Amino acid sequence: MGMSVTISAARAQDAEHILKLQYLCYQSEAELYGDYAIEPLTQSLDGLRAELAEGHALVARLGDEVVASVRGRVDDGTARIAKLIVHPRMQRHGLGGRLLDAIEDHFATEPAAQRFQLFTGHRSEGNLRLYRSRGYVPVAREQVGPRLTLVTLEKGASALGYVTSA
Repeated sequence: MGMSVTISAARAQDAEHILKLQYLCYQSEAELYGDYAIEPLTQSLDGLRAELAEGHALVARLGDEVVASVRGRVDDGTARIAKLIVHPRMQRHGLGGRLLDAIEDHFATEPAAQRFQLFTGHRSEGNLRLYRSRGYVPVAREQVGPRLTLVTLEKGASALGYVTSA
């Protein structure tokens, strides 16, 4: 390739690229669960822009191309991390883990972030493996459809070595 991947804060003009990448990345999840009406595939550009405005998002670029993204927000002391996506051709090279580490680092510096939380589908073995390897443990399961159970995973900010004030 000759280029390295860089991670930076998402910009407003990245929204369309993120949405297209999201649509591409969630095809495999939709197929896995037999449901092409999942929220990441039906989210509008305006909805994504609003989500980006109320939280924090990172993108990974290979040159000018957005090849991965993650976003989240802090709510009641919990950094809720969502939609960690990596272009299929870039998967299994550590990019998802790098993005997860980067967004955790961002939220760990927020005074309100005392824990990190994310969720994925019960059959999404690659996602579950990544999250467990980063110290996340399952804390809840919720059946949201006949074929899908969401697994919520969590870890404390102290797992990163940051001291949070009580």
